[in-house]
Amino acid sequence: MIAIFAPFQIQAAPDAIITEFRDDEILTKLPNTATEIFRETDSPKEAGDRLQMLITQARASGDPRYLGYAQTLINRWPEEQLTHRLRVLRATLRQSLHQFDSARADLEQVISSSSHNQQRIQARLTLANLELVQGRYTEAGRHCQALQSAYPGLIAKSCLASVQARTSDPQKAYRNLAQQLAKSTGRQQADSTSRLWTEGTLGDIAAQAGLSEAELHWRRVLQASPSDLYTRAQLADWLLEQDQLERVLTLTHGFEAVDTLAVIRAIAMKRMGHPGSDELNRRLRQRFEEARWRGTLLHARDVARFQLDVENQPHDALRLA
Repeated sequence: MIAIFAPFQIQAAPDAIITEFRDDEILTKLPNTATEIFRETDSPKEAGDRLQMLITQARASGDPRYLGYAQTLINRWPEEQLTHRLRVLRATLRQSLHQFDSARADLEQVISSSSHNQQRIQARLTLANLELVQGRYTEAGRHCQALQSAYPGLIAKSCLASVQARTSDPQKAYRNLAQQLAKSTGRQQADSTSRLWTEGTLGDIAAQAGLSEAELHWRRVLQASPSDLYTRAQLADWLLEQDQLERVLTLTHGFEAVDTLAVIRAIAMKRMGHPGSDELNRRLRQRFEEARWRGTLLHARDVARFQLDVENQPHDALRLA
């Protein structure tokens, strides 16, 4: 479950809009799992397993259609029949769709009413992340402290370090968390998921503090999990700031369908005068225009950055930001 509680959801590009086609023409094919996904079920466990799979798939692929499948699935369940697990998963989905208030309400209900300790822990962790991305650091710190009491270990320490880094001293937060990771690794006390979560947190804090160790931590995460799009984007962005443009292209190669990584790649190409720059920019313009047409421009941040750093349109960029 921890693996799907990402700070934000990176989105891949949707397919191009088709307006001219024959009546017998196949426009797209649903995934092989579509029949299983949409099959009716009265089992909360089965529905929860499907939801978890879809959210994980959305995070690993960057394809927002999996979030749509998940939304369809959870919308079938009446409010009074939602289990605590389904409510936590619905909150995770809502967070990915930037529906923060409704996600918070789901998580707070689980924390206050569930007798299942694991569900309360998952709800705490998700809620702490939600508060962090919204800049509500007092609330995030309170949930991290509660997480430390209920589930002591690297996950809770990472949570607390993130709050400390954003509110007081990032370098101290980094040193303390790095020491905790070293101790846990030496004693084999932490599982691999907790260690990777901590490595990613250390990378984020190191970057905030201006420490070169950021790359080392993010590389360790990507070595273990190459499909971690969030970490790949963090590292690519950091390399771009260091003006290591060739390394940006290497890291983003093959990920042009993911908006955040494609925009970072486009910025690097423009700075280099790369011969493929015009073609990538053309595809991104079309992609963002189609997303506006659909009303699915979930992350205006990527478009704002494209407008500022590639199109040189600061007024449009500011409006979107």
